[in-house]
Amino acid sequence: MASGKDTSSNQANSLWGGRFEVGPAEIMEKINASIDFDKILYAQDIRGSQAHCRMLVSQKIISAEDGDKILAGLDQVKAEIEAGNFTYDPKLEDIHMHVESRLTEIIGEAAGRLHTARSRNDQVATDFKLWVRDAMDQMDKALSGLQTALTDKAEQNAHVILPGFTHLQSAQPVTFGHHLLAYFEMFTRDRDRLRDARGRLNECPLGAAALAGTSFPIDRFQTADALNFRRPTANSLDSVSDRDFALEFLSVASICATHVSRLAEEIVLWSSAQFNFVTLSDKFTTGSSIMPQKRNPDAAELCRAKSGRIIGALTSLLVVMKGLPLAYSKDMQEDKEATFDAANAFSLIIAAMTGMVGDMTVNEASMKASTSSGFITATDLADWLVRVLDMPFRNAHHVTGSLVALAEDKGCDLDGLTLAEMQAVEPKITNDVFSVLTVESSVASRVSYGGTAPEQVLAQVKAARKRIE
Repeated sequence: MASGKDTSSNQANSLWGGRFEVGPAEIMEKINASIDFDKILYAQDIRGSQAHCRMLVSQKIISAEDGDKILAGLDQVKAEIEAGNFTYDPKLEDIHMHVESRLTEIIGEAAGRLHTARSRNDQVATDFKLWVRDAMDQMDKALSGLQTALTDKAEQNAHVILPGFTHLQSAQPVTFGHHLLAYFEMFTRDRDRLRDARGRLNECPLGAAALAGTSFPIDRFQTADALNFRRPTANSLDSVSDRDFALEFLSVASICATHVSRLAEEIVLWSSAQFNFVTLSDKFTTGSSIMPQKRNPDAAELCRAKSGRIIGALTSLLVVMKGLPLAYSKDMQEDKEATFDAANAFSLIIAAMTGMVGDMTVNEASMKASTSSGFITATDLADWLVRVLDMPFRNAHHVTGSLVALAEDKGCDLDGLTLAEMQAVEPKITNDVFSVLTVESSVASRVSYGGTAPEQVLAQVKAARKRIE
């Protein structure tokens, strides 16, 4: 806004109309104002106003002359905001009133015609939907970048063997490429959820007015089309009451942030001295102020922690919405700040995780060495007993358990037992059993679709690259 102009309570009241005779209390101004955070919506607000203006002119609700003035004035307001030459005043509450007030200063009385056949209720719902839709598109693009990083690293490590865990106990050997592709699948589901939610979001509330629609002969299909919505919303009450689109955005972000957090937790474990599976460079680690040997995986830890902010934003908005009657209530002003914060946190963790996945140096020898404990080929032994000796699996499970106990007593792994020691438990075992007790033979045998065999991993990488786009 131009400097030196009156922004007193009288000016604010002029926007409200003649119902109010005095300005609000100071504390009311503070609790009511949202401009500190909703000014981020300026581009969406101006875009929606321009679409509304063009429709009003097209429908002959306002004159073409006034429409031209309004459109030019809105362009000027946008330019001032983007140039940093715009003054914000909490007395004007929100971005909508700021834009309208400045437009009035620029073009005079014609600015008052812009609000014909709309309300701040449908205006803010439209602005917020446009913003969330933009955020969803940015999220989808960021996730595709993370998926690309995962598939690249998976291809490079399709033959690298490490323990697969259940209950954080060594279970069966897997390939590191296979492990990384598990996260690819998680993020694929996240992108599917995102696109599904975007489809439901893509209906335009503009023209619903305060809650009941309008008596003016507006064309809601025109404004919906101008703003790239699929169609206008079907019910005016629901149009201004709905925040499902924000809840779904936060829900998708929360589930995805949980996946990021799980991968971050693994990176924290893998990069520890006890695991030493991967090394992160100086780009994604920090040191200690007192312990010079430390290399702390702070980027991963912060990804893990910021998931809490995102999940908290979802919880916050669910609580805000759970008891609201139709239609609009001021409670719904609390929909934006947490959503904006969650979107910012989400953007950070996806960028950081994408960077860490690309940055990781894989310590293949440490991964392989860790497979030498925990009797990690026990399932392969049981499968051999079933396949070669035609033993029922439950019997094979029991025999294998006895052999594990024997190896544990001897202080060796299964391939450290002699054939005679194995035959003392099950006489039919032959020397061929040792062919399945190496971790290499174990992973190579897992050729079922979606399995961990290197050839399967490479096939999965090829398919994954097609699915990213």
